[in-house]
Amino acid sequence: QVQLVESGGRLVQAGGSLKLSCEVSGRTFTRGTMAWFRQAPEGKEREFVASVKSTSGITDYSDSVKGRFTISRDDAMNTVHLQMNNLKPEDTAVYLCAASRHAILPTSTPTGYGYWGQGTHVTVSS
Repeated sequence: QVQLVESGGRLVQAGGSLKLSCEVSGRTFTRGTMAWFRQAPEGKEREFVASVKSTSGITDYSDSVKGRFTISRDDAMNTVHLQMNNLKPEDTAVYLCAASRHAILPTSTPTGYGYWGQGTHVTVSS
């Protein structure tokens, strides 16, 4: 059974940093795509944050986080990280890890991912 478990979310002040981790068990995604999405409170839609392709290492970011967030993964694709710097109150959300067995394109569409974690809460205070 595939499981994605996120960790690292907490309350942080604006301008601070956090590192989120997503630990994958049950299979590896050595030829696939890993990504982070986020969902803000009040029922907003799931928003793409960042992705990384396993074989090429190519990353992609949303415009709202580009230059502030960095996605990385270990060689075995068992763990994916999201380093978040210069956090802003509008970054407050539940951050979810997603995985696909394929090198999908585009990487920003939630429906391209077959595996999801439960999420970790990030709250940025002003």
